[in-house]
Amino acid sequence: MYKNKTNRFTPLFMAICVVIGILIGTFYANHFSGNRLNIINTSGNKLNNLLHIIDDQYVDTVNINDLVEKAMPQILAELDPHSVYIGAKDVQSANDDLSSSFSGVGIEFTIREDTIHVQNVIGNGPAERAGVIAGDKIVSIDGKPFVGKIVTTTESMRRLKGPKDTKVELGLLGYKAKKVRYVTVTRGEIPQKSITATYMLNNGTGYIKIKKFAENTYPEMLIALAQLSQENLRNLVIDLRGNLGGYMASAVQIANEFLPKNRLIVYMEGRHSPRQDFASDGKGSYQQIPLVVLIDEGSASASEILSGAIQDNDRGTIIGRRSFGKGLVQKPLSFKDGSMIRLTTARYYTPSGRCIQKPYTSGADKDYEEDLLNRYQHGEYFSQDSIKHTGKAYHTSNGRIVYGGGGITPDIFVPDDTLGLTSYYKEAAMSGLILQFAFEYTDENREKLTKLGDMKDIVAHLRKQNIVDKFATYADKNGLKRRNLMIKKSHTLLERYLCSRIVYNILDENAWTQYLNADDPTIKTALDVFKRGEAFPKNTKKKDNKVAVVTKPYDHRGTHSNLNLQASVC
Repeated sequence: MYKNKTNRFTPLFMAICVVIGILIGTFYANHFSGNRLNIINTSGNKLNNLLHIIDDQYVDTVNINDLVEKAMPQILAELDPHSVYIGAKDVQSANDDLSSSFSGVGIEFTIREDTIHVQNVIGNGPAERAGVIAGDKIVSIDGKPFVGKIVTTTESMRRLKGPKDTKVELGLLGYKAKKVRYVTVTRGEIPQKSITATYMLNNGTGYIKIKKFAENTYPEMLIALAQLSQENLRNLVIDLRGNLGGYMASAVQIANEFLPKNRLIVYMEGRHSPRQDFASDGKGSYQQIPLVVLIDEGSASASEILSGAIQDNDRGTIIGRRSFGKGLVQKPLSFKDGSMIRLTTARYYTPSGRCIQKPYTSGADKDYEEDLLNRYQHGEYFSQDSIKHTGKAYHTSNGRIVYGGGGITPDIFVPDDTLGLTSYYKEAAMSGLILQFAFEYTDENREKLTKLGDMKDIVAHLRKQNIVDKFATYADKNGLKRRNLMIKKSHTLLERYLCSRIVYNILDENAWTQYLNADDPTIKTALDVFKRGEAFPKNTKKKDNKVAVVTKPYDHRGTHSNLNLQASVC
């Protein structure tokens, strides 16, 4: 009797033991293995449950995939300003931006009056071989009209880009032509250059403009340096103005060309990313050349890595205005549906130990988004004294003081002067009327201007055509009232902007850059530094360092960053 009773309670006893074991295991897992995984799982389940509840019980039909697509950017925005979500349809375009080439037709275009206008045709590219010429308007693609509100940059790129060796039929309307002509373009590999200008500023001083840090920037840099070396290169200017960054590896490789052996270039570190140092190997071919690096508020990320390495190692002089202030490193992570995120996984630090990331608040940070506008309103573009250093002070190899927490402050500050700036000029530039006039003037005079060929000859010709007055008449007919006194005051600015756009339309970005640099005060300052033999910063360990300032007023010429090309390549 007793034996049977014992057997009857054995299963119950075993079940109680199992439950107790689970509770004890959970207790130890939570307290000794950490709670983070459980928190993440619980929150993840909560999000999944929410989506299921919406799908099952919401009053209207909801596309859950669309809901997730909209939620992803919002979630990442709660982390920092540079962690982003890229939908599957945009991934290829995002990756193309920093690749050495992409597959397309080989044109540069702008959209005016709901129509694609071919601004330039890449030499010996698919479009040129098919007979597309600058000035053509694309009015149909693959037999279907392509004009009107449907014509956007995104949609145009989608239709014109495509796999290599595929074909696309374009309906083209030449300047003043009344009949559409049709050509078939076989798509091919279109090279993308990240170095857009290489030439000699004078006898001995070379200039290289790096537009972005892409996968091919370093080999392009070596080619540019070799080209300049054949032209009596003794000093070098590297222009990073308006360069928003790109691949860190490219910036490190370029810095290595100029630094002696075992100099720290940059290091990065994060919560799950152990410190990783990047140092020079001493194999660079240009370790002794006097060097100046130009920066401004549009210089970010990899641009700041390169300029920070040069500044902290006292290898060259930094000239311009305070850089953007992006010190976060993003890692690309892909999803099965082809979408991806670029997640901030580390911060990078310049050789002196400073992180130049400007302050931000997690989530929607209006101040961060409007930082450049705030700098302008506070007068920082015009006065070095307006720069507010909120970060800690650090020291370069020679003991000069530099600051973290807000970009790279140049060694020599060059103000953006407002001389000649009027409300008429601002409206003419911001409204796009200058660009529109330049496009139309180029189309009307393309044959004559093309025969001139040389940038200097084109500019000399344009200055004889009273181009500013012609623009003012055009603008008046298109809604911008003529203001003769303001036009007179802004004449130099207007002529410079108009000429630069026409030069670009006829020639290329290299010629455009040379024209702008001809009277650029920052370039002049760099040449003065070389002339005085002051490209290598002096040792200031025994005295406080203060940023030099160019106080001589210059005309407000319009920098590279605010004369945006506003064109797309496909």
